Amino acid sequence: MEKSVGSQPILLEEKPTAGGRRVAFATLNSEKSLNALSIEMIRLFYPQLKRWEADPGICCIVLQGAGEKAFCAGGDIRHMYEAMVEHPGPEFNNPFAEAYFAEEYRLDYSIHTCSKPILCWGHGIVMGGGMGLMNGASHRVVTERSRLAMPEITIGFYPDVGGSWFLNRMPGRTGLYLSLTGASLNAADALRVDLGDYFIPTDQKEAVYNALLTLPWSDDPQDNAAVLSRFLRGARGDLQEYSISSGVWNHFDFIQEVAEGDSLLEIAEALQTADSKDPWIAKGQKTFLNGSPTTAHLIFEMNRRARHLSLKEVFRLEYEVSMQFTAHPDFAEGVRALIIDKDNNPSWTPPSLDAVTREWVEEHFTPPCTEEKHPLRDL
Repeated sequence: MEKSVGSQPILLEEKPTAGGRRVAFATLNSEKSLNALSIEMIRLFYPQLKRWEADPGICCIVLQGAGEKAFCAGGDIRHMYEAMVEHPGPEFNNPFAEAYFAEEYRLDYSIHTCSKPILCWGHGIVMGGGMGLMNGASHRVVTERSRLAMPEITIGFYPDVGGSWFLNRMPGRTGLYLSLTGASLNAADALRVDLGDYFIPTDQKEAVYNALLTLPWSDDPQDNAAVLSRFLRGARGDLQEYSISSGVWNHFDFIQEVAEGDSLLEIAEALQTADSKDPWIAKGQKTFLNGSPTTAHLIFEMNRRARHLSLKEVFRLEYEVSMQFTAHPDFAEGVRALIIDKDNNPSWTPPSLDAVTREWVEEHFTPPCTEEKHPLRDL
């Protein structure tokens, strides 16, 4: 595994291939924070990604995290909390949040739309902002240590970073259920719900990276994507050897039954009354019941509104909703309770699902700026 090196928040390097081209490597380099995505990382990586995409000598880009615990455990929540405390709502005067969300979503969109193949090694913890990076990559690797999740409901936020787009594209109502329960996914789950493409054991990482330098790359990005796909298919491991099975797939019928309600309150009732003897179901119930009621309503509404939006439209909408979350109380309160003070006792506003009004939900969809000043208008 790559280890943190020096103080650089992200390591950007290129390695020569046997054919004279180069493979680019970007390594999130903050083991202590589980490679949480800082604005410094974003500001270093985004322009370099654009340069690599324009460089005819770069044939493939690899995105990974330093250390053995995480690819990326999420966004820079601590700095976001400090900014929310310093600039509380309802007025929008939060320069850090404005910059962070705009630049993070622009980076995510650029990964999604990059013309060159991007291999993301999604080992260990992959949550929140890490999911945004990984799900834009053209070739997503999961390992026996991968643990993927969008647990934003626990901190009074919602699954952003394009989550409104990729969660909507999972089989059936799986994306909605996973958002409401914050359920953790293993490698088998990721492959089943299209959050990963290839299972490769952790101990094969070095061999895979060395092989990348010997592949028959060309000047055609589409050909190179196919070359990478063929190679990764051949390098795939056997999930059964690691006794990894898909909890999501084992509970697929249950998920569809519970999440098919036409309103959030219907879904909540079905989830709350479900048989909780199954540990997987019980854990999801607990997360949902303890999570932010406002977040639950916004998850349901974002699932509905984003269903037929383009990727560009999703990121623009998410920017608006994310800024509203910084101006409403639950996001700061959730981070305080779970991460800052760690009392695990958030005081949600409103305190219950049935106390969340339609007007309160609609407030979160009020654009914080005019269309002409939207920072993602040019995507």
